[in-house]
Amino acid sequence: MLLTKLLNFVNTIFIITLYFCLFLGNVSGEESIDIWKNQNNEIKKNNEIKDINQEPKINILKKNNTTQQILITEEKDSEINPVKLLGLHDPGKNDLTLNMWVNTDGEIIRNTFNRIAKIELSDFSEELFEEVIFTYSYPPNKNLSQEDFLKLKINWLINNSKIKLIEDFLNNNLEFSGRPKLIKYLVDHYIATADISKSCENANFINIEIKDDYLDKFRVYCLILNKKTEQAQINFDLLREENRSDKFFDDKILFLLGINTKSDNKISDKNLLYFYLSSITVDDFKYEPTNKTEKNIWKYLTASNLISTNEIQNPEIINKYEYAANEGNFDKDKIFEIYLSLPFNINQLINAKTVHLGLSGYEARALIYQKILLSEKDENKLDLLFILKDLFEKDKLSNIYKDYLSNTLKSINPEEIPNSQKKLVSQNIILEKNNNLGKIKFDDKILHRSKAIKSFTEESPSKDKVNKEFLSIYKKISKNKKYFFSTKDVILLETLNSDGYIMPKELDISSLSKNLTIPSNINDLIKKEEIGMLMLKLVEIIGSDDVENLDPETLYFIVSLLNKAKIKKVRNKILNLTLPLRV
Repeated sequence: MLLTKLLNFVNTIFIITLYFCLFLGNVSGEESIDIWKNQNNEIKKNNEIKDINQEPKINILKKNNTTQQILITEEKDSEINPVKLLGLHDPGKNDLTLNMWVNTDGEIIRNTFNRIAKIELSDFSEELFEEVIFTYSYPPNKNLSQEDFLKLKINWLINNSKIKLIEDFLNNNLEFSGRPKLIKYLVDHYIATADISKSCENANFINIEIKDDYLDKFRVYCLILNKKTEQAQINFDLLREENRSDKFFDDKILFLLGINTKSDNKISDKNLLYFYLSSITVDDFKYEPTNKTEKNIWKYLTASNLISTNEIQNPEIINKYEYAANEGNFDKDKIFEIYLSLPFNINQLINAKTVHLGLSGYEARALIYQKILLSEKDENKLDLLFILKDLFEKDKLSNIYKDYLSNTLKSINPEEIPNSQKKLVSQNIILEKNNNLGKIKFDDKILHRSKAIKSFTEESPSKDKVNKEFLSIYKKISKNKKYFFSTKDVILLETLNSDGYIMPKELDISSLSKNLTIPSNINDLIKKEEIGMLMLKLVEIIGSDDVENLDPETLYFIVSLLNKAKIKKVRNKILNLTLPLRV
C-alpha cells in the first residue's frame, strides 16, 4: 500500500515536471521569434536615412504649475535618450524650427552676437532678437557647444539687464550651467535698488544642487530676515563646517542672530552682500566711494540715501560723482543739486556767458546751470541750454544732461522758439515711444493701403474675401494709366502671391521687381537652411531703426527673404507696421 502511494507520488511529480518543460519550451520559442523580428526591425531602422528636418516630439513636463522642462526624445541604438533644451518660446510661435542653428558655423554666430551687442537696437529689433535666441532649439553642430551657446544668451540677458526675462528663464528651465550666475545677478540687482524683500524672493531659485558660497550666504541672511532663526542657524553652521564662511561673514551673522551683542563695525566692499551687511550692522555707517567702486555699490548707496551731496566742495569728489552719474551708477538729479550748492557772486551770475570761459569742468557747468534757472526769457534760456550741452560734451558727460535738456526744451513754448533754432530744438527732444499703432485707414486708390492688406493686419481673415477684394481693387487701379506701382505695392503683390492668392492673369510681378535686389549672401542662408542665422542678420540690418522708418528697398528684401523662408508670422508683424496708413 505504501509502495503504491509512493509510485503515484513519483508519477505525479514526473507529469508536472514534463508539463512545465513543454510550457517553458513554447515560451522560449516565442521569445526567439520576437527577438529575431526586433533585430530585423532594428536593421531596417539603421538602413534608413534620417531626415534632419524630421524633428522629434517635444514633451513638456509641468512642475509646480509654473515651471516647464522641455525634453527632446530620440531613438538611437534602441535606447531613448532625453535631450534637455533651454528656452522660453515654442518654435511655432515665429514659424521657426528646432534645427534652425544646426547647419550654421558656431563661430559665425558668436561674431554676429558680438556685432549686435554694439548696436542700440530698436524695440522691434530687440524683441525679435530675444524671441529668436530664446526659442527652444538645437545648438549648432560646429564650433559652438550647447554650453557655450547658452553662455552667449546668459551674457546678453545680464549685459542688457533683462530682469523680467531672467526671472522667466529661471522659472522655465530647472537645471543648466550658468543658473547660479543669473540668480546672483538678480539678487544683486534687487539689493542695489534697496529692495531686499524682492531680492530674498529670488533666493527661492537656489536649490540643493547649486553649491555657491555667495548665494548660500545670502540665503542665510534671508532666513534671518524672515525670522526663520533655527533654519538660518542650521545653514550657517553647515557653511562653517564646510569651510565656506569667513571671519567677516561670521561676525555679521552672529550679531544678526543675536548670539553676539555687537558687530566689529568693519566695512567690506568685497562684494555687494558684504557691503549691504556692513551698512545694516555698522554704527553711524559712512562710506566714500571711489572711481573703482563696484557699480552695484554705487547704486545701493544712491537708492539707500547713503550719499549726501550737501556742501560738497572737493573737486575730486564732484568729478567722481559726475563720472558715476554718466555711467548710470549715480542719480543724475543729484549732480544738479551739487551744481546748485556751489557759491557764485552776483557779478559772475550776471556775466555767466563770459565768465564761464575762464572756468573749467564742473565749475563752468554749475555757473551756466544756475544762470539757466535765473533766466526768464526763453530765447536767453535756449542759448544757455546749448552752451551747457557743449560743456557736458566736451568732458564726455552727455548722459547726465540729455534728459534734463529734453525736458527743459519741452517746457518752452514752441511759439517762442526762433526759426533759426527750431531744428536744433527738435533734434534734442527725446520723443516718448507711442505703442498705440492707431486705427487703420484703408485707401483703395493705393494698392498697399487698400483692403488687400487685411491678409496681414487681421488675425484670421477670410482668404476668399480678401482675394476677391484684391482682384477688384487691382482691376480699378490698373485702369488708371497714371498709376505708378511703388516698391511697397510690389511687396504686397509678391507676398500675396507667395501665400497662394490668385493673381490677375495680365500681372507680371517679376517685371515690377526687376530693379529690386536681395543680397545673395543672405539669400544663401535660406538655401542652406540656416534660419536662425537668417533671423540674426535681419536683426542686424534693422538694428536701431524703427521698422516703419525703413526705406522701401530694405523693406522689400527683408519681406522677400521671409516669404522664401516661409516665416509668415514675423513677416506679418513687419507688414502690419509698414504698409497701412494709421490715424
